[in-house]
Amino acid sequence: MSRPVALVTGASSGIGLSFAHQLARKGFDLVLVARRVDRLEKIASDLSREHSIDCRVEGRDLSDPSAVSDLVADLERDSVEVEVLINNAGYGLSGAYLSQPWEQHEQFIRVLLTAVCELTHRLLPAMKQRGKGRIIQVSSVAGFLPGTAGHTLYGAVKAALNLFTECLALECKGSGVHVTALCPGFTYTEFHDVTGTREKMSKMPGYMWLQSDRVAREALEACDKGKIYCVPGLIYKSLLFILWLIPAPLRRWLVARQGSSYRDSSSETPVNTT
Repeated sequence: MSRPVALVTGASSGIGLSFAHQLARKGFDLVLVARRVDRLEKIASDLSREHSIDCRVEGRDLSDPSAVSDLVADLERDSVEVEVLINNAGYGLSGAYLSQPWEQHEQFIRVLLTAVCELTHRLLPAMKQRGKGRIIQVSSVAGFLPGTAGHTLYGAVKAALNLFTECLALECKGSGVHVTALCPGFTYTEFHDVTGTREKMSKMPGYMWLQSDRVAREALEACDKGKIYCVPGLIYKSLLFILWLIPAPLRRWLVARQGSSYRDSSSETPVNTT
């Protein structure tokens, strides 16, 4: 690859796909990572043709404990130096905590948190050595909000990702590497179709929804400026500001009351894992 290289996980749809388009317009060669290889190959072909860039497709399942190390080893073997890392891959588990077997939760944590930390750990040293790099961890406003029943691990993982990003950004200060946590609210993607919550989420008013292209663009701009957090949309910036002015017990009650309309917490029966 002859141009600066950006690696995007979860690049086959949604915010990850928007990042791929934004970075291609900026002239980056791309490493596109996702499980759906057929879709990635179509995206790579289109981006290469439209922007005269090189696209490398990497079909990887990040729930596999060896996926990240194998990916980085292949890139190093081919002398691919990653300048921009977008840790975007993710999904949701709907229902109460006990409605899913532990193995599902373990894979969820691996994809949304462990793989993010490992990929960052493996690619960051070369960025610091070159004195230049950008890392965007795709988190969520859920990481700032009080917990609600249903999607129980999602907010917890995003809260951990926010704090990890903040600490890492401080460690990288002055190195030429900028680290940003992207914390969008509700965004038009396949996320809610996959979790089976599209019908419930359709109750949300239109002004609460963001376009994925805008989310990706604002995140890249924020990272270039060295901002640790990027919360796209005035509605979500205002919401977070107002919530943190409210006493904690009232804040929890308000968020839980509103969240019950969009979260499925009805099933408390453990799933048979045998």
